[in-house]
Amino acid sequence: MSNSPNSQSPRQNRLAAETSPYLLQHKANPVDWWTWGPEALAEAKRTNKPILLSVGYAACHWCHVMAHESFEDETTARVMNKLFVSIKVDREERPDIDQIYMTALHHLGEQGGWPLTMFLTPNGEPIWGGTYFPKTSRYGRPAFVDVLHEVARLFREEPEKIEHNRAALMARLGAAARPPGVVTIGVAELDDAARQLAGLIDPVNGGTRGAPKFPQAALFELLWRAGRRSPHPNPPPHAEEGREGERYFAAVEITLDHICEGGIFDHLGGGFSRYSVDERWLVPHFEKMLYDNAQLLVLLATAYLRSGKPLYRQRAQQTVAWLAREMTTAEGAFAASLDADSEGEEGKFYLWSYDQVIKELGIEDGAFFAGHYDVTPQGNFEGRNILNRLKHPLPIPPPLAGEGRVGDDEARLAALRERLLAAREHRIRPGLDDKILADWNGLMIAALTHAGLMLAQPSWLHMAERAFAFIARATTRGDRLGHSWRYGRLTFPGLASDFAAMIRAALALHEATGQQSYLDQALTWQYVLDRDYANAETGTYYLTAADAKGLIVRPAATADEATPNHNAVAAQNLVRLALLAGDDRFRERADRLIAAVAPRAVENLYMHMALLNAVDLRLRAAEIVVTGNGEGAEALLTAARALPPFDRVVFHARTAESLPSAHPAREKIRTGHASQAFVCIGETCSLPISEPSRLAGAIEAVRHV
Repeated sequence: MSNSPNSQSPRQNRLAAETSPYLLQHKANPVDWWTWGPEALAEAKRTNKPILLSVGYAACHWCHVMAHESFEDETTARVMNKLFVSIKVDREERPDIDQIYMTALHHLGEQGGWPLTMFLTPNGEPIWGGTYFPKTSRYGRPAFVDVLHEVARLFREEPEKIEHNRAALMARLGAAARPPGVVTIGVAELDDAARQLAGLIDPVNGGTRGAPKFPQAALFELLWRAGRRSPHPNPPPHAEEGREGERYFAAVEITLDHICEGGIFDHLGGGFSRYSVDERWLVPHFEKMLYDNAQLLVLLATAYLRSGKPLYRQRAQQTVAWLAREMTTAEGAFAASLDADSEGEEGKFYLWSYDQVIKELGIEDGAFFAGHYDVTPQGNFEGRNILNRLKHPLPIPPPLAGEGRVGDDEARLAALRERLLAAREHRIRPGLDDKILADWNGLMIAALTHAGLMLAQPSWLHMAERAFAFIARATTRGDRLGHSWRYGRLTFPGLASDFAAMIRAALALHEATGQQSYLDQALTWQYVLDRDYANAETGTYYLTAADAKGLIVRPAATADEATPNHNAVAAQNLVRLALLAGDDRFRERADRLIAAVAPRAVENLYMHMALLNAVDLRLRAAEIVVTGNGEGAEALLTAARALPPFDRVVFHARTAESLPSAHPAREKIRTGHASQAFVCIGETCSLPISEPSRLAGAIEAVRHV
């Protein structure tokens, strides 16, 4: 079915006029769907019907299941149309709506997930809800039609119960924006948090213990930072000091090893799936999301720099190759996601039988490939095979004497992968959600920039700059960002997450290129974020703009979801802006924001890991100042920019006068020296550095002064 907004079919509902691929999936439903807006709420008030709100996204497997079972069913649709005003929402296009009602579901004691199915008053206030409801009662869940009848009955006959739920939920939702108590987070608290969270790690397979397993980049960034905070982050063999730091690095690496070799990685096409349903990382939930791959890309590059494992570099390269081939739009920006399903079956596009492999590769090559990728006649998943290398991982290069055979085998496997990838291209592909989201693009732009510098891949920086140029041009009105763009239509105004992620992207590109225009754009967007999204009472940021309309409350959550919370991203941006713009007011704003979120972070470490990472940057940011021009300065800048971005900021001050008057490096600059670098942490700076290879060591030396 075409996703073009101009495509026609014999019977279409209101969703046919939308551009969201998810909404367009439902345009032929017999349900009389409305989109979220004043017209739908007015209809609910006019008819005095409760609202059925259904929130999902294009790559959501259980959203598809509920759609096929219920929303495409004439009988179910008649009940929905008779008893409710039904509203369909794409959570990626309207995460503000999703956040409000998902929070309400959590207050009802439900874990949450998608599809999100909520029942609302005609004013849009939540009264009850759930996630997936089957067509017939099973899985311990009531039949969807039975739920519809009972909610409608309560609305008509027992309004006091409806009012009780409504009042309780609205009170809980309103409390989120009020300031909590006072809590301070310092290095000791960060270290305690790391010890607690490290206890969740599966020592055999990596990731958190049990199943399902999600590639939680914020958790592993937190552990990586804890390793960097250890007294000796790179201890010599058998040294006792630094062992705790080594434990944190090991937790990250065992996780990356299994993620990179497991079925959660697409070994033919590249890119990582959303999560693994088992504890070994073998069986993925096959949808691929832009944001997961962005976060993992930076982690892989960072881990490669420390460990030197070719596996991490290779998976990063394969992920970017997938991004360029399958996720880059004609405009140069990045699409949101790839569906898990094709031909009505989850994962069908990615699965192989043993006979299919032999047919495509021949007996000898096929058997060779099958032996390395766990392909057997009986299969490793429901009679078919998920390609993985958990049993036969990519070898670490041995000493030179044995290098040839390993290299020959891997080269042979690479050629065989290309043949299978070409064969797979003839299959019916999973659906692509090609809407361009400013916040997810911002995460990927920053990731490409940082990883490209760490792995010496200049083409990745070019991809990042092209995507940034499109977002800055096509998704803005005046000085304000929109959220979602497709076919020239923009969801506006944007969200705080859009500003936070795109400011992060602008700062990454400024550090990478030294171009003032990127810093200027970051400053403009930060001004808008402070003007239109700030909660003056707390110092945090609402998700929605002050002039956003049609919501019962302004979402003010501070917890991370699959992406880092916008407050945490904003806190990191403010720390960097203070250094790059030479303005301590940004640091003061970061301190106020962190102080406001800290009590909630201490109460729930697991849901605020990105904020803890922002605290670490605030306390330990190493500013690398490079002065001068010419080849010497470029060599120093290249070395500085290639360092992991988690705890460093790179500033090119072509002259001493480029630095703020009170900057501690100004008095150390040697006149007459064309190119120098200084590592500054707080008010302490290193002596001038002229050798690029000395920068990393200088950071550790200044930290331990």
